[in-house]
Amino acid sequence: MTTALTVCLAQLDFTVGAIHENTAKILATIRRHGNDNDIIVFPELAITGYPPEDLLLRDDLYAAVDNAVEQISAAASDAVVIVGHPQRVGEETFNSLSVLHRGECLQRYHKQRLPNYDTFDEQRYFIPGQQNAVFEWQGQRIGLLICEDLWHPLPLQRLLEDDIDWVLSINASPYQLDKHEQRLSVLQQRSSECGKPIVYLNNCGGQDELVFDGHSLVLASDGSVAAELPHCQTLCASIEINAASVQLVGEWPTAASTLSSQALVYQALVLAVRDYVQKNGFNGVVLGLSGGIDSALTLALAVDALGADKVRAVMMPFKYTSSMSLEDAEQQARQLAVDYQVVSIEPMFNAFMQQLQTLFGDAEVDTTEENLQSRCRGVLLMALSNKHRALVLTTGNKSEMAVGYATLYGDMCGGFAPLKDVPKLLVFELAKYRNSLSPCIPERVISRPPSAELAPDQVDEDSLPPYSDLDRILALYVEQDWSVTDIIAAGFNDQDVRRIVRLVDLNEYKRKQSAVGPKITTRNFGRDRRYPITSHYRYELQRQDA
Repeated sequence: MTTALTVCLAQLDFTVGAIHENTAKILATIRRHGNDNDIIVFPELAITGYPPEDLLLRDDLYAAVDNAVEQISAAASDAVVIVGHPQRVGEETFNSLSVLHRGECLQRYHKQRLPNYDTFDEQRYFIPGQQNAVFEWQGQRIGLLICEDLWHPLPLQRLLEDDIDWVLSINASPYQLDKHEQRLSVLQQRSSECGKPIVYLNNCGGQDELVFDGHSLVLASDGSVAAELPHCQTLCASIEINAASVQLVGEWPTAASTLSSQALVYQALVLAVRDYVQKNGFNGVVLGLSGGIDSALTLALAVDALGADKVRAVMMPFKYTSSMSLEDAEQQARQLAVDYQVVSIEPMFNAFMQQLQTLFGDAEVDTTEENLQSRCRGVLLMALSNKHRALVLTTGNKSEMAVGYATLYGDMCGGFAPLKDVPKLLVFELAKYRNSLSPCIPERVISRPPSAELAPDQVDEDSLPPYSDLDRILALYVEQDWSVTDIIAAGFNDQDVRRIVRLVDLNEYKRKQSAVGPKITTRNFGRDRRYPITSHYRYELQRQDA
């Protein structure tokens, strides 16, 4: 039997564009683990971070990447190093990996399948590779793949013609709900086709609206999970592998598959907040704490991501703010030990109304005055942000963003929206999950009817269907592209469906101006869903229905 190779899986967090910093991280990992391993593996495009987007159009990028590859190759004096990076060859650019050892590139592979759907846009930058790559080391033949290659049968089938012992795939696969189950299903399908062990190393970290959750996997030749790295945690771990067996080396953490779906989402959101704040150089965050469920969950995420000393919460009451909201906001802020202040917006609001009185004339009170309250709050938060270089976290959820229940330049003010892709019902589930870890969000915040408190006795369901219906209608229309007639036929109220769809379409202009937020559903408002602002498609549909 062939002697097993010891392989170190470096599930690490790489920053887009930080070529020097990323290279330093790779070199430090080589120094720490090179003596104890035969091979060290890093994720897809580790040198540039993923996705580098239009940085790939810059000619000066490739000189820096080539220099990084040379440094890594020179440092790989003991273990072989396998690392992902872009590769410019003449006028062509590839998504590549290099197998490096003692100053030489032993093997180079160009990704064959370039995803161009959902969040992916690789065909804008790369051309597909045409050749298989098999790396032979110490008697073992290792078939090399990159991410999307493994989601299609043909690249692996072609590798099998080269008599491989096992498969290694480096990846930058972003998180979404149930993504682990999807990956595992694909890997087990590939495993059944080839009957070989598969090593699947994934990137880990937040990058704007994407969250790379790690959760790397190693499958034995029979398709069983032989090793599983944590969800949303960076670490290096080693296996011993040959065609016949996979063994863990040293202590391994508890399998991430034991976590609930709420735990997985929560950890992904925490990672997204932490990386966005830290990678963009903010001193901390500030948010408006209203006493409602959305801001309560956002505050919990911020504290878990950054620590209480990096978080400031501001309650900004108006005459419609209930005593319950004031009490609950203070209770949570004190419990989490964050910097907490109460600043009334009434003087600001009254000053604005005095100046606007002659401009408004005899116009009746409407949502203008409600929006003005929100904009007063936005001004306060942005002033604190500028003064203290603290990022404003907006607190709106996906359900609100879908139907436009958010105020431009008001509660939409801010730089990052942790709940932007989290439907309202999931907000409640995540709040309950967080409280299961330790007391955090007052129970009354979770149990009482949601309200923006911009008018007397206001609750959300005065103007919206119950969230149990709203979230399902939105999922069908936004995420699955169902038609109005199909949604109605599924049992939803005709008027509710038509009104909700109209609101979704009308409010595209708001979403185009909204803060970036982490993707966790199958289709977010961002990279996944690129709808025109000016569009008469909805009018065409109405004519057809008529």
